Amino acid sequence: MTRSLPVPARTGAAASIAEAILKFIRRIPKSDQTKSRTPEKAARSKANAAAAKAALAAGTLALPPGPMGWLTLLPEMMIVWRIQSQMVADIAALYGRQSTLNEEQMIYCLFRHSAAQAVRDLIVRMGERVLVKRASIELLQKIAQKIGIKLSQKVIGKGLSRFIPFAGAVGVGAYAYYDTAQVAATAIELFEREIEVEG
Repeated sequence: MTRSLPVPARTGAAASIAEAILKFIRRIPKSDQTKSRTPEKAARSKANAAAAKAALAAGTLALPPGPMGWLTLLPEMMIVWRIQSQMVADIAALYGRQSTLNEEQMIYCLFRHSAAQAVRDLIVRMGERVLVKRASIELLQKIAQKIGIKLSQKVIGKGLSRFIPFAGAVGVGAYAYYDTAQVAATAIELFEREIEVEG
């Protein structure tokens, strides 16, 4: 069941990113994938396709030069997150875990590699098992705000790449590929284990 997450009233790039994250994790994508006999292999294939798609989308949006390029930063992030969240849902389905995929697992998979401190308490490893801690609406807001602050710092670097036509777009595309591969690695690592959801 999806919970309604109110958006924190703040201003600036970090708040815009946090708002986008909260809207994003409310909607866990559906997957048409079925449980695989070789889920890791199938997941890696799905990850490669998603990474290539994310790289193409991000690189294309990074093509407008200068100030026009700044306007594409948040849409670029959201398109990449959409591709990544669908990939996480597909990987969960390949492991037979789509029905238990929740907001905490999604935000953990999407942002563990880029904002580890913000999401570290959502998933607790216990040997071969993991415990997914249910987060209150307030905690999810705080996590989104922390991620927003962290990612807004990266946005400055991405924005500067908009002033380097073509080469900047190639760099943005390469980063989107790498970023998506990291999300996939986190998802595979998570779904390889036995998962218990708190409460």
